[in-house]
Amino acid sequence: MANAPGAPATPSVSSLAFGAHLEAHLDADVLVLGGGPAGTWAAIAAATAGARTILADKGFCGTSGATAASGTTLWYVDPDPAKRAAAKAAREGLGGHLADHGWMDRVLDRTHAAVGQLADWGYPFPRDADGRDRRVSVQGPEYMRLMRRRVKQAGVTILDHCPALELLVDDGGAVAGAAGVRRQKGGRWAVRAKAVVIATGGCAFLSKALGCNVLTGDGLLMAAEAGADLSGMEFSNAYAIAPAFGSVTKTLLYQWASFTRADGAVIPGAASKGGRSVIARVLATEPVYARLDRAEPELWAAMRQAQPNFFLPFDRAGIDPFTQRFPVTLRLEGTVRGTGGLRLVDETCATAVPGLFAAGDAASREPICGGFTGGGSHNAAWAMSSGHWAGQGAADHARALGNGARNLRRAGGAGLREGKGASIDAAALTRAVQAEVFPYHINYFRTEEGLTGALARLDRLWSNAAGAAPSPADGSLRAREAAAMLATARWMYRSALARTESRGMHRRLDHAALDPAQRHLLTVGGLDEVHVSARPAPLHPDPSGATRELAA
Repeated sequence: MANAPGAPATPSVSSLAFGAHLEAHLDADVLVLGGGPAGTWAAIAAATAGARTILADKGFCGTSGATAASGTTLWYVDPDPAKRAAAKAAREGLGGHLADHGWMDRVLDRTHAAVGQLADWGYPFPRDADGRDRRVSVQGPEYMRLMRRRVKQAGVTILDHCPALELLVDDGGAVAGAAGVRRQKGGRWAVRAKAVVIATGGCAFLSKALGCNVLTGDGLLMAAEAGADLSGMEFSNAYAIAPAFGSVTKTLLYQWASFTRADGAVIPGAASKGGRSVIARVLATEPVYARLDRAEPELWAAMRQAQPNFFLPFDRAGIDPFTQRFPVTLRLEGTVRGTGGLRLVDETCATAVPGLFAAGDAASREPICGGFTGGGSHNAAWAMSSGHWAGQGAADHARALGNGARNLRRAGGAGLREGKGASIDAAALTRAVQAEVFPYHINYFRTEEGLTGALARLDRLWSNAAGAAPSPADGSLRAREAAAMLATARWMYRSALARTESRGMHRRLDHAALDPAQRHLLTVGGLDEVHVSARPAPLHPDPSGATRELAA
């Protein structure tokens, strides 16, 4: 892969500039980065296909990430044509008419099969009154414990607490492994691999949303440094309701909430669905309070059973959320609850870079969601499905590649490469990025003026980060996290500036209407210079089975 003009040459994999600190140097057919649902499904699929597979997780595979911390619904629909058609139609308008029905069908089929596998593996689905499994949701702790067990049974080598810092590429630019740090044992690791699956999740900008503080866009940055591009990054301004004193961002139960001002006056239009922007406007100037007073007492026990972790912050604070008011806030979940991520180029979940695949929240969910997800359901189904396909695709790529020798080089940039400036101050850079992405008046209520101003400041931050000296070994992870959040914010806002309309979760105050002429997808990429281009949205079927252009 060619170096950027003026950049120093990257060392070969034989040296990797790690010296004596390189304690783990491994080889594999497939390397999976990330140990959440998408990563575990990918590792199982790759190993089942006969590939020597390694999974490296930033935390402990099975306990880290958004899913492991809570329950999630599933986009699980019986293979009945009418039910499937209704499930797809329910998302059309909400997602801005950008979803692909072919991908939706594939995901519905694969999710149905994957949930069946979970049942066969012993996942304890609850039973209905007729004794049948209720397969529309999973509890994260049980789900991920099972997935870790299945990964190990498949013969996958798991590297826990081993976050990747950068990808390795060969002279032709194909991805050929990754390198990172060992958080607990110390030192560095590197894995030569014939294919890599990015399943590192999305980016929530360290907003303290439940399970999301390991999700800082690391995989997006690494992939972009290797030449991958992204899609749907304008659909990444998702804010979730949470108690002001807690991190739980499960919003389902807020459909039973009343929202009031400090003096007890009801806030007209404030709601979990369709009224979150009202809450944001009030929060900009004063506190907002909620109470689940619309839930009848006979529902209380069932609600606690369905989402037990929702109630933990209240129980710890001695608050009864059904009868007492409590302050709420909106926490940014960015691309985790949004739809933006790495652009996939085919049904194997390959990216535009040879040897690099993406799955789960690290990949754009536009194929099934368009411009809006809203939470677990579709993302959980996408993780199961895209993880499976990415693992299979990576194994097939590795098999076709064979065993020829390759000269490998490091692809990492900001925080890792030699530069003239001081090393990245990760804490300061993180605060600076958060100051641009957290405020509602910049990110939620978007305008050309607000986006342009934020981008000018973010671009200056990137110029400094890209030219920084390498971070010390014990600070390299935090520096890379900060750089990844910075890169993600710039992709988000460049895309948001290019879409001069309101569609899906992307809202422009200065372009409040949906523009039928902008029913397209936006590809974004680049680091020093970010570029955005439009590509056609998928055709949509009509009842006769033909395809047609959809006038949104």
